[in-house]
Amino acid sequence: MERGVIADGLNIRPGEGIQVRGRVLADAKEFCIDLGKDCDNLLIRFNPRFAGHKDTLNTVICNSKQNGVWGDEEEKLHFPFLRGELTKVSFTFATAAKVKVNMAEGQIFYLDRVGQQFSFPNRLGLEAIQYVSVGGDFRVKGLNFF
Repeated sequence: MERGVIADGLNIRPGEGIQVRGRVLADAKEFCIDLGKDCDNLLIRFNPRFAGHKDTLNTVICNSKQNGVWGDEEEKLHFPFLRGELTKVSFTFATAAKVKVNMAEGQIFYLDRVGQQFSFPNRLGLEAIQYVSVGGDFRVKGLNFF
């Protein structure tokens, strides 16, 4: 998958986070946002896949990678993305990665149940996020650190 933005040498500590703002392409098949130590050690790969990507319907797949080896995929229940739309995806780092999606209208979508943030475990036990990468059918408009 083509990478649009890569940032490394970061030091995002527990309690801090990152927000990726951008537009899903009009003909999007998938995009991914990776956070971790480096490209071979990922706390989370956040991977929305649109209908028409292989055999999938609209779904969000999350996974981790340790020493270049992928873990077990987790599929999320809700798919808040629309092709061609502006969106914000926020990650908060703690003992798990917490993910929240905001669409352009300001409405918040949670990926499991309304009113709850989606969490993905810190399988690698990382103490800081040093690497962020965004790739696929998503054009980054900005990165915010908080």
